Amino acid sequence: MKRRIIIFDLDGTLLNTLDDLADSTNFALKTLGYPTRTIDEVRNFVGNGVAKLIERAIPKGKDNPDFEKCLQIFKENYSKNMYNKTGPYYGIIEMLKELRSNGCKIAVVSNKFDAAVKDLCKKYFSGLIDIAVGENEAEGIKKKPAPDTVLSVVKQLCSKIDDCVYVGDSEVDIMTANNVGIPCISVLWGFKDREFLLAHNAQVIVNSSEEIIKYLVDLAK
Repeated sequence: MKRRIIIFDLDGTLLNTLDDLADSTNFALKTLGYPTRTIDEVRNFVGNGVAKLIERAIPKGKDNPDFEKCLQIFKENYSKNMYNKTGPYYGIIEMLKELRSNGCKIAVVSNKFDAAVKDLCKKYFSGLIDIAVGENEAEGIKKKPAPDTVLSVVKQLCSKIDDCVYVGDSEVDIMTANNVGIPCISVLWGFKDREFLLAHNAQVIVNSSEEIIKYLVDLAK
């Protein structure tokens, strides 16, 4: 495989986290007396980090005086409940093992807050992920679709851009890959459908984890 650094999004790509995200969102909203959201609404809210999730979920967004409180309640609840219903998508573990057996390094770059990203990867992908990076803008590293987090991974792996492929399920991932200048594989088992991805300039769309392997092999020819 020519591209030996495979960088994955987390939510909607490696892990199905939607139910736990929705539960914690609705816990925070309900705690503060606001209407709860449907699972499909939350599906459309995710992808730009948890602050944006809560901004979209709470009435009046950041203009709501309870916005920061709601975000904090969400983070505290999610940290305690992010393993309740979450799990890897079908075939993901096997795919990661095959990539590693072919000499690939595996990274995760997510807009979920950094502590949660690291904890989730440790629990579900122990020994399979080389680097896991979440949102940490307090340190001056811009979140996706800015290229910062991906470039930091490339630097930590002592690699170069030409060695990398990005895999994700959303328009944010497509934009991130474009901003870095690397190919993007868009997956259909996540939070967005084919029509949405095509409308946001997806170039390679796969239906299964096996197709990711095939694409990487074909890319090396």
